[in-house]
Amino acid sequence: MDGGIGVRLVNYTRKPLETVTWAALISYWDGWETEAFDRITRKDVELHLPRVLGYGHESILEHAVLTFAIEGCSRVCTHQLVRHRLASYTQQSQRYITLNPSDVEETFVIPESVKEKPELYEKWKRLMKSAIELYEETYRAGVHQEDARFILPQAVRTKIVVTMNLRELKHFLGLRACERAQWEIRKVAWKMLEEIAKNEELRPIIKWARLGPRCVQLGYCPEGELMPPGCWKRTREKWKALAGSKPEV
Repeated sequence: MDGGIGVRLVNYTRKPLETVTWAALISYWDGWETEAFDRITRKDVELHLPRVLGYGHESILEHAVLTFAIEGCSRVCTHQLVRHRLASYTQQSQRYITLNPSDVEETFVIPESVKEKPELYEKWKRLMKSAIELYEETYRAGVHQEDARFILPQAVRTKIVVTMNLRELKHFLGLRACERAQWEIRKVAWKMLEEIAKNEELRPIIKWARLGPRCVQLGYCPEGELMPPGCWKRTREKWKALAGSKPEV
């Protein structure tokens, strides 16, 4: 895990690119019957899918879904994540899970911008230690976790399962893989993209559907002067390196 955040692609639609291609051909060709799905080949995918996506026909991407397991991020991060409503989420319950008060760093996410200021960092750790100790004292006194959790800061680490179709995933990455996105959800977004890049079956869709930040999708930076110097070039180079990567051995 990077900085305590772990992302794993745990499941996806069987024959995802074949499914998307087959749906496109059903739309475009009168002679392409439903039984053709059993005959579709990788050659058919490579021949038709890039061209159809190049036309901007992206509704076909909704026929393939991916499921990710995310852990170690804060509830600050997941509050942003669940704003992407065209997805399904199952999050670790604070009603039934009792947090471990023994290690502040394992229980909470503390930003690097705070860690760079030693005196402030110590104050944060003291506050979080007090919060988790009061949380423990509360439920040991007989108060249910569902009420004890009210004392917990948003920095508490959590786990969440996310299922998105490819079209919604493209929208999510467009906003959250951008350098303007908050650092934690941006890290999650790039890790999701890295998981796709490591999968030989899925990797081509990164290029064909331009899965990535909006500068990659649009060919220009829509944030304009709000972005730091060199961001567009830096982001596009990172994306190109990822899109052309090989699976880890």
